[in-house]
Parts: sequence; structure tokens; C-alpha cells
Amino acid sequence: MSAPQLLNLLGHTPLIYVDAPLPHPHGGFWAKVESAAPGGMKARAAVAMLAGARRRGELRDGAPVVESTSGTLGIGLVFAGQALGHPVVLVVDRELEPSMRALLRAYGARLEVVDRPHPTGGWQQARRERLTQVLATLPGAYWPDQYHNPDNVAGYASLGDEIAAQVDAVDVLVCSVGTGGHSAGLARTLRRHWPQLRMIGVDTIGSTIFGQPARRRVMRGLGSSIYPDNVDYPAFDEVHWLGPAEAVDTCRRLARTAFVTGGWSTGAVARVAAWVARTQPDTRVLAVFPDGPHRYLDSIFDDGWCVRHGLLGPTPGHPVEIPHPGAVEVTRWSRCRVVGDPLRHERVPA
Repeated sequence: MSAPQLLNLLGHTPLIYVDAPLPHPHGGFWAKVESAAPGGMKARAAVAMLAGARRRGELRDGAPVVESTSGTLGIGLVFAGQALGHPVVLVVDRELEPSMRALLRAYGARLEVVDRPHPTGGWQQARRERLTQVLATLPGAYWPDQYHNPDNVAGYASLGDEIAAQVDAVDVLVCSVGTGGHSAGLARTLRRHWPQLRMIGVDTIGSTIFGQPARRRVMRGLGSSIYPDNVDYPAFDEVHWLGPAEAVDTCRRLARTAFVTGGWSTGAVARVAAWVARTQPDTRVLAVFPDGPHRYLDSIFDDGWCVRHGLLGPTPGHPVEIPHPGAVEVTRWSRCRVVGDPLRHERVPA
């Protein structure tokens, strides 16, 4: 059974101005609050991927949808599944928060839980291997393959159009990078309005996306241990890598002084956006806040959890700069103005 009326809830999220010290005073930046929409930011991509597959005949009426997720896309897919009439099977791992598991099940998703990480590819690769096994048991099932599906990128055109209607101009766009979908989609759309727009990608320490070595990552929702096809490397002017302590500090500061806060991706992009606003006066900065705080109450906003993971205490107020992504393995907030596709061994000066 489908519920197409749900599609009226897609997008239409607010824009707020953030001038809270993060951690230092700054000139302020705009934040697009994607957590305000039912289904969250990734509902845009989920609807686009399922609708595209239906148009092409790859997804038949009522057929199941199977995908691997660390959580956020899962919410978007169950939203899209209910709207378009498809059961959803999600391959998750044991580190997914119990509250998120409960919520996904409440929305009707079937969960396949992976118990141990892949020796080299971590949780991400382990989930993808289980996904292949699940697909073999469900004839006619559709795998959106969010990391490589161009409909993921196309789904964020609406986000770009909303931003262009809400602000007069943007000089610098700050986006977290995981699948590469929303950064690629926004760059494509917003540069039609503002051709000189600069884009900063925000990754996590231990992610391979921009050429760093894969390591175990505390932060979920941004970063990757694979190389997504949807990452539009030439669209970026620079990249920042942040650690979990910087994201925790920023999320907590946002909660105390700006009320609107979120999880790992939100904390990371807010930290970078505030730094740009402080160091580049008169620059119009906009960041995308992909998620809200609720799934992080037992991690980012829990003192005991943060103490056990060594995430409380002083954090850097500025990045160190490295000459290119392969120069050094970063262990703290770092910045690089040379961006290229690590699989092509290109380094394209920004």
C-alpha cells in the first residue's frame, strides 16, 4: 500500500542564522536545517532513487528495497517506501544506536544486523557483503546503491532550489561528505545561481574519500571506507577532516547557545562554517545541517559515553594545513586546498 500524500512533507526546511561562538566568536553563517523535515535530508535522495528506478522499470510495484545504512538513509528509505508502496530491508551493524534500530523497526523496516566488521573494509564493507546475501534471497528486490547512484545526486536539486529562494547569495558552501550526493547536487544547482560559489567538503579522520588511509571511525554519517562514484571531486575547493572531539564540542555548544543542533555531520560542518566566517570577514557562508540530535542522546550528548571515548576537554579552534591529501595521516582537524580523486592519482589545485 502506498501513501503518496507523504511526498507533500518532503523538504521545505527552514534556514537559520548561527552566530554562537564555535568555539570562538565569528561573523555568523546560514544553516539549512534538514532535520526539520520528516524523513530528514536523505528522504530527498531516497525518493529520487526509488522514483527513478520505478520509471526505468528496475523497481516493480510492491517490490522490496534493500540497502546498507548507518542510519540516516534508512529513515529516508522507510519514508520513501511508505510513500511509494515498497517494503524496506536495511542492512545495519551492531554499532547502530538501539534507539535508531527501534525507530526503523517502528516505521516497518526489516533489519539485518551485521555482528562484526570486515577485516579491511570495516563495518561498511561487512554490511555490503551481507546486502549481497540478502538480495540473493529476494527475487525482484531493488538495491539503490546510494554511493554510486546518480539519482542520489539529482535528489538534492530541490535542496539547492530552496536555498536559492531563501538567501540573496552564498559565497562559500560547507557540506559534509559521505555518499557524495548532497554536495554534488548542491554544487550543480547553486552554481547556476552563483557561478563563483566555493565549496568546502567536510570529512572525518579515518575516511578514505579524499585520499587518507582507512581507519576505524567513531563518527557516523560522514566519511567512507570506499570511494563513492557520486563524489564530485572537481566541485570542491578544499577539504577539512575533523575528529569526533571537535564535533562533540560543537554540537554541545550549538545546543546550549543556538538551540538547533544535531549529530556528527552537523557538528563538523558547523565547526568549519564558523571558522570560515571568522577568518574570512564579509564572506556569506552557508552550511547544511543534515540531522538532528535525537539519535545521539546516548553518545554525543551523554557525558559518560564521551568520557569513555576521550571526547571531552579542549579542542582545536582552527585547522592545521597540509599541502596535499597524501602528505601526512591527519589525526586532528586539518585542511587541504588540493583536492583530487585518489583513485585517479590526480591532485587538482583549488
